[in-house]
Amino acid sequence: MRFCKLLFVGCLSVVSLASHAENLKGLYQVREPVNGQAPEERDRATQAALDTLVLRLTGDPKAPQNPGLAAIRKDPQQIISQFGFDAGPPEVLKVDFDPSTTEQALRRAGLSLWGASRPSILSWWLNDSTEGSSLVGDGQASAAPLRAAAQHRGLPLRLPLADLSEQLVATAPALEGTDPAPLRGASERYNADALLAVHAREEGGQWQAKWHLWLGDQKEAGSVQGADQAAVADAVMLAVAERLAPRFVAKPGASGQQALEVQGMNLEHYATLLRLLEPFGVRLQSVEGDRIVYRVNGSADQMRAQLSLAKLQELPAEAPAPAAAPQSAVAGAAPVAAPVPAPAAPSLRFRW
Repeated sequence: MRFCKLLFVGCLSVVSLASHAENLKGLYQVREPVNGQAPEERDRATQAALDTLVLRLTGDPKAPQNPGLAAIRKDPQQIISQFGFDAGPPEVLKVDFDPSTTEQALRRAGLSLWGASRPSILSWWLNDSTEGSSLVGDGQASAAPLRAAAQHRGLPLRLPLADLSEQLVATAPALEGTDPAPLRGASERYNADALLAVHAREEGGQWQAKWHLWLGDQKEAGSVQGADQAAVADAVMLAVAERLAPRFVAKPGASGQQALEVQGMNLEHYATLLRLLEPFGVRLQSVEGDRIVYRVNGSADQMRAQLSLAKLQELPAEAPAPAAAPQSAVAGAAPVAAPVPAPAAPSLRFRW
């Protein structure tokens, strides 16, 4: 039986399948606009790229100025694998950071990190300009600034088709309202984790936008402004990333260690779970049938938020087994060894 369990785990470890949450591609590549390829302009853009990456990985606007990153800011090349220029327009410096050395540097600085498995976001985005009102749909030219902003801020973005039926649903009152119900039905076919409603307006040559975000039982809202559509899109995505990150970041050396039990495991579920829990220092504790127990570093709320991305259902905590009655010593008998305490019951229990 033990051999079967080990073989089962070994086979599972090589499987890589899709999860409900989206594994964001290009997380460690940053594109920053440049004005030419002069050394000083390249250095400026490299520093900007570093700031963008740190913010993308932490969601903390103060993180780029963390004193623990002073050496990296002085010499970013130590965590850069390659860089180059794209002609554009606009011309950009493309910087690829090395994931391993970058994460090590951020963790040494005591920063909390957000892994690549992130909630997919379906955005209903309505633009009102001097040219009229339009719902941004997948494949439209107006979608490009939104996709670029989402990639820049580390968010997996999805856009609707914006067909006639959806245009009748995603109206300005619906997007500015506090109740997501009008958009829920139209959103179901896109199977996203989060729902983002944005109403952007052009006034006097400037853009401003009101946004609402729903993820599970969490609701966030805000307003931003920018010089053009690209700027206001970036401002929205930055605000959304900063609101989401605290739910998912894994703190280095977190003292909140949890025993996590998950039932209903199979090959696909195992691969999905490893990706979701990787930022939390996941360690296998036991396997029994389709039940698996891990040790993870993180708070209970973080685990609930992360596992909600894979649509797991939480189970009631398991009652601890009753302690064995102490045995009294008998004169002349060999000393009785103290019973070894059983491992504590998992503090968090979920099932697929």
